[in-house]
Amino acid sequence: KAAQPVRLYLHSNGHANSLEGDGVLSFEAPRGTEPADRYRYDPANPVQTIGGGDCCNGGLVVPGAFDQRPVEIRNDVLVYTSAPLEQPLEVTGFVQPLLHVSSSAKDTDFAVKLVDVAPDGTAWIIGDTILRARYRDGYLKPEPMQPGQVVALRPTPITTSIQFGKGHRIRVEITSSNFPKFARNLNTGGPNETESTMVVADNAVHHSAEAPSYIEVPVVKH
Repeated sequence: KAAQPVRLYLHSNGHANSLEGDGVLSFEAPRGTEPADRYRYDPANPVQTIGGGDCCNGGLVVPGAFDQRPVEIRNDVLVYTSAPLEQPLEVTGFVQPLLHVSSSAKDTDFAVKLVDVAPDGTAWIIGDTILRARYRDGYLKPEPMQPGQVVALRPTPITTSIQFGKGHRIRVEITSSNFPKFARNLNTGGPNETESTMVVADNAVHHSAEAPSYIEVPVVKH
């Protein structure tokens, strides 16, 4: 059967930081204004990689389905979780995030994870992706961010085929690093490969009716 695209929208009252926050993932689109979720990304203290897919890092990280709760306790990780599923949900194909974001820096990264939360709370990583904001219009057209300007980002899709079980919850994590799987953005807007200076970035994810953020998942109905 052909998969049908379904959007899961990010919601909060502006405090989606960590597992203790108020982030919600819902099939309902935002209808008005919702306060943005804000966090501080310090390249000197990046969010560590725990599992996920890996093909090309030469053993730098250990791939696999690992529990993400050790990073979800961080205040610089935004966590959005759905209600328990009333029926199993098969997702097969490309999972496409769309984020409306802003930053105090000229450039920064936005990393996205798709997570399957079991009834006992274990948060199994399904896949991840990341985008350097300067390349939001393509790698041939790098464009610095303007402080506070809200821009749309479409990171590379996550590819998966999974059935989220009845009673499971779907979770999306958003932060600005996934290290060492992905090289840190030093947030200067310059050449990260040769620079040693770092800039701390105050980053925000927006999710109002005018600037929604969501993941689009290909759902196979049985």
